[in-house]
Formats: sequence, C-alpha cells, structure tokens
Amino acid sequence: MSGRNPVETRALGIHIKAEGAGASRIHVTIIDPTIHTEAPPPASDPEAVLSEARPHLHVHSVTLTGLFILAVFFTLHVGRVIFLPITIAVLLAVLFAPLLRRMKHLRIPEPLSAAILLSLLIAILGYGVSRLAEPAADWAARVPDAFRQAEYKLRVFKQPMQEVTKATELLSKAADLDGAKKVQQVEVKSDAWPMKFFSLTGEFAIEVATTFILLYFLLSSGDLFLQKLVKVLPRWPDKRRAVEIVRQIEEQLSRYLVTVTCINLGLGTAVGIAMYLLGMPNPILWGVMAALLTFIPYLGHMFGIIVIMLVAALTFDELGRMFLVGGVYGALALLEGWFATPMILGQRLEINPVVLLIGLMLWGWIWGVGGALLAVPLLVAFKIFCDHVEPLVPVGDFLGK
Repeated sequence: MSGRNPVETRALGIHIKAEGAGASRIHVTIIDPTIHTEAPPPASDPEAVLSEARPHLHVHSVTLTGLFILAVFFTLHVGRVIFLPITIAVLLAVLFAPLLRRMKHLRIPEPLSAAILLSLLIAILGYGVSRLAEPAADWAARVPDAFRQAEYKLRVFKQPMQEVTKATELLSKAADLDGAKKVQQVEVKSDAWPMKFFSLTGEFAIEVATTFILLYFLLSSGDLFLQKLVKVLPRWPDKRRAVEIVRQIEEQLSRYLVTVTCINLGLGTAVGIAMYLLGMPNPILWGVMAALLTFIPYLGHMFGIIVIMLVAALTFDELGRMFLVGGVYGALALLEGWFATPMILGQRLEINPVVLLIGLMLWGWIWGVGGALLAVPLLVAFKIFCDHVEPLVPVGDFLGK
C-alpha cells in the first residue's frame, strides 16, 4: 500500500484502515454485526405534522358543524313564534320586490308603495277568510259523520276483514280464559280545552300581526340592508360580487314564487270548476284548499283527496260518485305535479324527491303546518343561494335532481 490515500478493508466484521506512506500507521477496529446504529431523527417538519393532524381536525370540524346545525334547528323549533313570522315576511318581501321596483320607477315613495301592497294583501286575505271561514267550520264539525258515512259505504270491502277480526278475537278469548279481571279505570276529563283554543288563537293572531308589521318595514326599507352589506365589505370586487349575488337570488326566487303561486291558483281554479260540475257543495272552498295544499308536495295532494272523498261520502249516496270525485281531484293533481310544474319551471330549480320529503318532515317538526307550507320555498331559496356561492355549488347539485 503506497501513497497518502487511506486504504480501508472490511471483512468478517473487522475494519482495517492504513494511512501514510508505507502504511506506517494501521488502525484495526472490530465491528459487531449485531449492533445496528440508526441515523439521528431529522428535525420536525411543520408540513408533516400538519398533514398527520389534518384527519383529526377534519373529524372535529365535522362534529362541531353537526352539533351547530342541530342547535340551530332546535332553536328554530323553540322560537317558532319569533322565527316563523320573520321567514314568512322575508319570503313575501322577495315576492313583492318586482312590484315595489316598478312602483319606485313611477316616483311612488317606498313607504307608500309598501302600504298599498300590504293593504291589498290584507284586503284579499280578509275577504277570503270571511267568505270561507263559515263553510270550513261547518265541514270541520261534520268530519265524524263523514267518517261514519264512508265506513258504511265501504262495508262491502270491510266485511271480509271483519270476519278475520272476529276469528282472531275468538282465538284470543280461548287462549285467555284464565286472564285477570279488568280493572275499571276512572278518567277525569278536564274542561281546559277552551283555554287551549284561545291560547292557540291568540298565538296565531300575534304571529299574523308580527308578520304584517315586519313585511311593511322590509318593503318600506327598500335596499337598506343591501347597502349596509356593501358598506361592510372591504374590497370593491367583493362589494360588486355581493350585489350581483343578492340581485340574482332575489330575481330567481321571486320568479319561482310567482310561478308556483300562479300554478297553484290554476290548479285550485280547475279543482273548483270540477267540483262544481260534479255537484259538490262549496266548490270555491275545495279550490282554495287544493291551491294551498299544493305548496306541500305529495302529502298535500294525499290529504286533499282524503278530505274531498269524505265530503263526497256525506253528499252522495252512491259509492261510485265518491270515488269519481276523488279520482278527478287526483288526476288534476297528477297533471300539475308531472306535467305543468316541470314544464313551466324546468329542471334547474327542482328538488330531489328524497331531499324534499326529508325537508317536509324536518320543517313540519320545526314549525308545524306553517313549516310544511314553507318547506319547498325554503329549500329552493337555499339551492339558489348555493348555486351562486362557489364553495357551496356541490351542495346545490346535491339538492337538485
């Protein structure tokens, strides 16, 4: 070995190193192959730590979001007296927004325009309630008789079922010969129902009055809230984008509400004319009922068919006339749901049927009948909002068909 370059040799776990000219110095090291040395751990990388913690953060964020949504729904349910009038007032304000702008172009002040529109709405509703309240209350009182008449006329279909029921009762009595004697129960009836009725009536009156007051201030304020939103946003592109989104949502939602209202009024008119031709009493009442129940998809038509068949059971003696009335109502409802509404509205604003039924149950639980009537407009409004906000576009696609 010559030169100054070191020479290394490894064999059988022995490390020999020779240095210098003529290998004047030799270093011998015995290496134990059973001992493994590891390189020191590298310094912690922030990106690696964040990537490892990201799944845990995602689970926590989803959990918190779910709890927040449940808390919001429960708050809406508890605060029905407050939130239901606000929602109805906002939807009516969006519905009347195009009329308000046209009246503004005619140099009519917004407070005066709001007063005119609100007066017309109250007059129409007051006239309708005054005309339909008495026959509606009369038919509501005759509901037990209607059930008895329908049951009597359907006895042909019930007789086989009654025989099966009697046989089942005989078998149960034979198996329960040693049963204990029935304990007589004493039921104390309370006369508190008038108080409950007046309580519900007073709550309904408060909600109606609150809705009209809020609607007037929303209409008379015009674009005040939009101006405040624009003032809060810091950058000019954000201000312009906010105005565009609000205008587009308002325009599309207003068009949807007007279109659906016209379709429902058309169905109500058709039902009223059909009931008149079939000899049903109070055809205007059934037309108005059909128009209102159409705001509740699927379930509204089913309830309307049941009601109209019960009325037909009280009105006609023939069983065929009862089924004819229910069949005509159902045929008109199918024409509206399968042809008229999809053809006029198109597919863009239609809601997935599964999502629609879940929304009906959810809003029905939150706000009762009012929530069921508002479920579809609220879902459509939320879908329009999601379609115009880029991060929420997948949610809007999920809600649609």
